[in-house]
Amino acid sequence: MRPIVFLLPLFLFVSVASSQDKDIEKKLKGFDQFVDRVMKDWKVQGMAVAIVYKDKVILSKGYGYRNVDQNLPVTEETLFAIGSCTKAFTAAGVCLLEEDGKLELDKPVREYMPDFKLQDDYVSENMTPRDLLCHRSGLPRHDAIWYGSQATRRELFERLRYLEPSKPFRAAYQYQNLMFMAAGILIEEVSDISWEKFTRERILDPLEMKSTNFSVQDLQKAKDFSTGYSEQNNSVVSIPYMNIDAIGPAGSINSNVKDMSKWVKALINGGKYNGKKVFSENTIRQLQTPTMVNNTQSLQYDENFYIMYGLGWTVTSYRGHVRVDHGGNIDGFSASTCFMPRDSIGVVVLTNMNGTNLTSIVRNNVLDRMLGMPEVDWNKRLLDERNRNKDVQAKVKKEEDANRIKDTKPSHPLDNYVGKFEHPAYGVLEVIKEGDGLSISVHGLKSPLEHYHYDVFKATDERYFGGQKFSFGSNASGEIDQIQSKVEPAVKDIVFTRNLGIDIVADILSNYTGEYDFGGELAKVYIKGEKTLFLFVTGQPEYELVAIKQHEFKIRTLEGFTIKFEVDASGKAAEMVSVQPNGTFRAKRKQS
Repeated sequence: MRPIVFLLPLFLFVSVASSQDKDIEKKLKGFDQFVDRVMKDWKVQGMAVAIVYKDKVILSKGYGYRNVDQNLPVTEETLFAIGSCTKAFTAAGVCLLEEDGKLELDKPVREYMPDFKLQDDYVSENMTPRDLLCHRSGLPRHDAIWYGSQATRRELFERLRYLEPSKPFRAAYQYQNLMFMAAGILIEEVSDISWEKFTRERILDPLEMKSTNFSVQDLQKAKDFSTGYSEQNNSVVSIPYMNIDAIGPAGSINSNVKDMSKWVKALINGGKYNGKKVFSENTIRQLQTPTMVNNTQSLQYDENFYIMYGLGWTVTSYRGHVRVDHGGNIDGFSASTCFMPRDSIGVVVLTNMNGTNLTSIVRNNVLDRMLGMPEVDWNKRLLDERNRNKDVQAKVKKEEDANRIKDTKPSHPLDNYVGKFEHPAYGVLEVIKEGDGLSISVHGLKSPLEHYHYDVFKATDERYFGGQKFSFGSNASGEIDQIQSKVEPAVKDIVFTRNLGIDIVADILSNYTGEYDFGGELAKVYIKGEKTLFLFVTGQPEYELVAIKQHEFKIRTLEGFTIKFEVDASGKAAEMVSVQPNGTFRAKRKQS
């Protein structure tokens, strides 16, 4: 009787497993044909999909081409940029440090990063790691400070103090990449290793995500990776990779559905992967606990409501079931990572098309199938929505062009508009004379400028500049000295001031460093980085000095303030002269 008793449960298990397999097979019947059809509708060249149910991957497959010109198909191992799906990894990393007892989500960030500074002092002092991870800093996107920029992660971090908020702290949801970059730096400060190394050691390696990497430089070294595509003028074209390493914790991870299915497995199994604990149950709960109401997304469809944000994840209801998901979009790629914690369903959709809604369509179709519900025609809905948006954009452009003042001319010869203009956060905007016209270059991204009216010019490159307008302004002497542009629509126009600066080598800058005595008030002059001079007076902000002439500097963020150094025969500064709107003040250098 013993062999019979032993074999009976085994027989039952095989029968149940077989029943489950047939049920899943039935639910996914026709899925491949559906994918082929909607890919054509959205002109997507290549896509990969993974579906996870409980602790099993029930589908992991590629569709279409990762490289059309070379006729290379997408496989489950094809690497795609996942864009902002990266944010969930950064949020999990911060929670792991809380598990380690190295930080607390609700203590001020400044306890771990004393140099964290935003424009508002109260926000700087009270921002917490939780705030960094749920888009309630008060800052709008301000993406133009990093997109295409060669600035390092630390340099971008230093520029946060110059960014204008558009909402009160914790008052509204505003999607924000820079705060996730700051969360990555927080991980680096607390762990003493890079965000990349920490994420690999604590998340990727335990989950056996061996192909996943952090840079488009590494992406292109892989055996199986995708080209990125975009639809331009009704044609699909391949586009260059954009290196976003500096903002990496917000969006630089590249992965495939084979690896991403392992990530989803851990999320729907309480932090465990193959029986091993990678995250605590508390971390998994923290990530998907609603923290900030997201009232920016449309609620026009009954299937979705109450859209909220946890830590690195959007949390909502889909057809009466809890859905946790995040999208990702970066040059040439769109992605979606999703899991339903109560239903133990996970979906990953990776594509090589810029800004496509196909990821949401495929994700929702999989959920409909897995939940055993009638399939909603999300494809038709979102195609119709796209067409409506095109009509709205055409109407807005028509109204905008109607306000254009015709038959006006620039107030100066074009040569007078040429030069470099700077903003302390956004960096350098350069205007160049090319042939008979002007071009603009921001972070190396270029566009021709066409005259719009008066001293306003418009960028003609839609991909990088989206028809952005640039308004030139003059000083009291009639000289073109600034450019204003609505680079960030949620705040006042960003003002770029003509850069009169000159480069000075670090050895010469050291001649100006030291302490200067304004009758008992000490001012310190010092170098940060390789060759940037700063001035600090107790009780005031740190000021960057920009060289405009020999021994003469302007204060970057203050109009009408000039610092002059009087030097001795050896070239060492002996005295500092501060020329201000309210007078001229002299300070002798203290002898060291």
